[in-house]
Amino acid sequence: NAPLQEKKENKSKPTKKKSLFSLVNWKWVITAFLSSLVISIILSLLSSEVLSIVPIIAAVLILFAFVFIGIIFDIIGLAVATANEKPFNSMAAQKIKAGKTGLALIRKADQVSSFCNDVVGDICGVVSGSASATIAASILSNFEFTWPQVISLAMSALAAGLTVGGKAIGKTVAVNSCTEIVHTV
Repeated sequence: NAPLQEKKENKSKPTKKKSLFSLVNWKWVITAFLSSLVISIILSLLSSEVLSIVPIIAAVLILFAFVFIGIIFDIIGLAVATANEKPFNSMAAQKIKAGKTGLALIRKADQVSSFCNDVVGDICGVVSGSASATIAASILSNFEFTWPQVISLAMSALAAGLTVGGKAIGKTVAVNSCTEIVHTV
């Protein structure tokens, strides 16, 4: 009798497989693409213009700022993706604004994470790469080096190392403190 009952239950609940194409929020994909395009153009133009006229020390600080922004947004994106709704439900029930905002972020975790990690984070990575090349060119034009490739390589390695190392630390922080991070955001 149990197998017959199981068959009836399976017949009453038709399972419709969704295609990968239908699972994608295409409006968000287009929005992410266009916002990435605009933000990267603006940041690349501004950084190349600013970095070419400021002293090398200021340019390095701007490079660090881009790396830091990328790390912070990576932390936010991961924290939102791993956070639990429960504490925010409680806050929202008590009419605490951070609870409602936290719930909104968590319920749109795919978009928030995509924006933070991909749009802002990746753009900061690209801009910091071009910033390191601009700084290397500035150093090479102001000082005499026998191996100019070393300066270019060192600047690129510094930007990549700071980004990857910072994001590694940030991921640990994000996973272990996701509720506090979402609450802060």
